[in-house]
Amino acid sequence: MHLSDKYPFLTNYFTQALTSSNRALPQSILFYGNDFNSQYTLSKEIARYLNCKEDKSDDCNCLNCSWINEGTHPAVMTISKFDNKPEDDDSKTVISIRQSQMIKELLVSSSEFHRVFIFCDRDSDGNIQGLNQQNFQEETANSLLKIIEEPQPGVTFIFLTRYIDDVLSTIVSRSQCFFVPSKEFADYDYSIINGIFTEYYSFERSNVFKVSQELQELSKIQPIDKILNAIQNYILLLLKSNPKDINLIKDAEFVELSKRQAKLGIKPAGIFDDLCLKLIK
Repeated sequence: MHLSDKYPFLTNYFTQALTSSNRALPQSILFYGNDFNSQYTLSKEIARYLNCKEDKSDDCNCLNCSWINEGTHPAVMTISKFDNKPEDDDSKTVISIRQSQMIKELLVSSSEFHRVFIFCDRDSDGNIQGLNQQNFQEETANSLLKIIEEPQPGVTFIFLTRYIDDVLSTIVSRSQCFFVPSKEFADYDYSIINGIFTEYYSFERSNVFKVSQELQELSKIQPIDKILNAIQNYILLLLKSNPKDINLIKDAEFVELSKRQAKLGIKPAGIFDDLCLKLIK
C-alpha cells in the first residue's frame, strides 16, 4: 500500500505544498502520533520528492530516489542516538551537541541536493521511536534553534515524536506540526460505541454532557482505552471517506489527547466531558 492510500490528507497537503506556488513547504516540520514508521516513511517521501530529478512518481528509480529508499543519500540524514554520530562522539543515549555541530558544519558548504534532516529515536533493535526530552535534551535542541529559525534555502528539518510536548517548546514553536493518526486498529471496529457516539458530528451542543454520561456508564463495563480506540476508529473510518476534512483530523487529535489523559490516570468523567465538549460543536 502506498503512503498516499494510508494518509491521503497528509500526502495531498505536502504534494500541494511541493508543487504549488501558493503554499510553501514548511522548513521545519514536526510529526506526532503513535505510528512512528509512517512518520518516518512520510519524512523520506518528502525528501524523495524534494530531490527527485524525474517524474516524482511513487515508483521512481532515479539515482536520488534509489539512494533515499536505501538510506544512503548524502543529503538526507537520519539523526538519532545511533545514526550519524561523528567519530569523536561517544554519546550512546542522546542526540548530542556534537551532532548538532556536525549539522552546522555541513550547512557551511552549498549542496546540489535539498538537504533533509530527520530527527528521531531508535530502540535497541533499531526500530524508529519518537523524540522526548531525555533523548533530545534541551542543550542540544537549543543549539539548533538558530539554523531552524533562519534556515538556508534547500534545507528541511523534520522531527518525529509521540506527543507535541515531548519536544522542547522552542522547537515546536518554530515548526509546523502535523498529527499522524495511528492505523493500528485497521478493522475500524467501533461497535461498542454504536448508538452512543456514532454520528456525533450531528449532535446538538446541548447534548454534550448527556453523551459524556453515557460514555462514563459504558466505562463501567468496558476499559476506557477500548472505548477511546472505538471512537478513534469511527473517526478514522469517516476520514477514510473524507480525506480532506480538516475537522476530522482535529477530532482524531483530540481523541489521541484523551488516550494520553487516560494513561495519566485522569478519571473517565473528566476525560469524556472534555472530549465531548471538543467534538460536539
